[in-house]
Amino acid sequence: MAKILQLSTFESDAGDLTVFEKILPGDIKRVFYIRGKEGHERGAHRHLKTWQALICISGSCRVWVDNNITQDFFQLDSPDKCLLLAPEDWHVMDEFTDSSILLVLANTQYDQDDYIFEPYTQSSPTVNT
Repeated sequence: MAKILQLSTFESDAGDLTVFEKILPGDIKRVFYIRGKEGHERGAHRHLKTWQALICISGSCRVWVDNNITQDFFQLDSPDKCLLLAPEDWHVMDEFTDSSILLVLANTQYDQDDYIFEPYTQSSPTVNT
């Protein structure tokens, strides 16, 4: 199941340094970011093998996660908060603020065959991209 991790952040007069390490299984193979738009949703999928770490480095967003056992909402509203998603975690991102930038790190390269677009339940939020 998905879980929130607190990233190590070192504060100084010159600014903050937040460290991301030893969180994903294996190596980081892919990095991308989503510039969210207020009123729109993204995601609505899970994976066969990819682990992902989501960090909202600017603004905020909400992530709904369903692993076929539990369902939960996670609020990403701080750049030192990281949401770790296992492959089985169906996820939908929404409630983006206009200034939001969601950074995603994955332990695999993009593979269209790794995506599963069928939700576990019919209660999954819909996606309006």
